[in-house]
Amino acid sequence: MKRLNSLLVLLLLLLTSTTAFAQYNASAGQSAPMVQSERVVVDKKSGEKRVEVTYAPPPKDNFGNAAGGGFDLARDGAFEGQTVAVIQLYAFDFEAARAALKEKGFGVYRWNNTVPSPKELRQKLKKASQLWIISGDQQHLTPEHVAVIKDFYDSGKGLYIWGDNTPYHADANLLISTLFDSSMQGGYWGAKVVNMKIDGAKVGLLPNHLLTTGLEHVFEGITIAAIKMTGGLKPLIWSSDEQVVTAYYDQGGKRAIIDGGFTRLYNNWDTAGTGRYVKNAAAWLVNVERFGDKLAATTVKAPVAQ
Repeated sequence: MKRLNSLLVLLLLLLTSTTAFAQYNASAGQSAPMVQSERVVVDKKSGEKRVEVTYAPPPKDNFGNAAGGGFDLARDGAFEGQTVAVIQLYAFDFEAARAALKEKGFGVYRWNNTVPSPKELRQKLKKASQLWIISGDQQHLTPEHVAVIKDFYDSGKGLYIWGDNTPYHADANLLISTLFDSSMQGGYWGAKVVNMKIDGAKVGLLPNHLLTTGLEHVFEGITIAAIKMTGGLKPLIWSSDEQVVTAYYDQGGKRAIIDGGFTRLYNNWDTAGTGRYVKNAAAWLVNVERFGDKLAATTVKAPVAQ
């Protein structure tokens, strides 16, 4: 009986895993994916046929990353009906990011240059898979807002906290000090493309993580801040000054990204990797490994807030 129960548990885990990863492309977690090809080879002496399997890099874009949406973390349209809620407190055009997210099926509900009441925020977040907060130079969030955001995050929903050079991280620091005992600070001028952090390099992006799927090169941002690595945060992108500009948290079924370079969202958008990185981030923050099929039942696309 115990053996039967163990087999049933194993089968359930396998089924859950298959469902959870159905939204991902086959190359998920590979920064430099390889494409498999097969050809039939005939032995000259015996005449026997065999299948020869080879692997080669796919075509690359102008910046050296694998070309095409099939090398993003998520399949196109995989998150149809899911919502990215955005509180944007620094003015810039969000449309490039919105268009990139739409490729994967995400709708965007955005508060532009305003903060909703804690009551409205809690209500709207019921329809979101994740919350992105783009900080300004003044603090707008109240302790009541922080409590709502913490509850949302503790429930397993994704959180992306964006700041930039001092002083443009007021609300970012309020949140990350509360959640991770961390902070961001500094005003480093970046504006460079960084590569995979391999072979002892002190600069670059973490290779072969779900977030860096299909990314061998990425733009670091223009003016950027460094993140204090505490509270379980792990580095994702080391900027060209050898400081961590982007970090992530992935423990206990909770996921968050902390970023000191929100200029990446609008400045030099067409430079290396930005669109793919934004799509990967949103797909990862959905947390399909935790929620699986429950996503369709609990998340509904919200209208756009102006």
